[in-house]
Amino acid sequence: MFARAGRETSVVKPAAPVAEAPSARALLIDLAGFRLGRFACVLEAAHGLPRQGPLVALPVLGWHFATVANRRGDALLLIGGALTGLALDTSPIRAERIAFAQGVLVEGPGPCWMVCLRAPFASTLDVSLRWLRERPRLAAVLGAVGGPLAYWADGELGAAKILEPTGATHLAVAAANAVATPALLAVARRLDGFASGKVR
Repeated sequence: MFARAGRETSVVKPAAPVAEAPSARALLIDLAGFRLGRFACVLEAAHGLPRQGPLVALPVLGWHFATVANRRGDALLLIGGALTGLALDTSPIRAERIAFAQGVLVEGPGPCWMVCLRAPFASTLDVSLRWLRERPRLAAVLGAVGGPLAYWADGELGAAKILEPTGATHLAVAAANAVATPALLAVARRLDGFASGKVR
């Protein structure tokens, strides 16, 4: 809108939607749900049942989706997180740096159970990890550490195997996650699932 007074012109900016912070209960459920879903996917894949883990992860994701105010924005975040995770998992597979035990439906891309745990991780960017949105450098550091650590844990549980040279593989995974983590947090901030239709 423009308001004219003589030669002066002022621009009135539209009010921003109100972002309501998730409750402490939602934070705890989100964190516990993600960990439960992740371990279910990894352990079932390690025991030759890659399709069983998502049966735990998907209800957790459904609960999260039911609690947010901006479902369209949240859906876009979850899809973006899943696709980003698929790209991060596919790159080392094609480079023959990582091999997954089970769940590879098509030769080349990452396994289905990894995609199913990537979306719940994206949901944490709206809830238990939303505090990282204003700390992109810390997010990059945590991504660089957490990415290789997650693959190492998957390998220890028998769901994945880091191929030689392992050092180069870990460095490549660290670099990719150092870029992807703050980028996803920036997207989560823009598509805030807890932003209601109300305005300030």
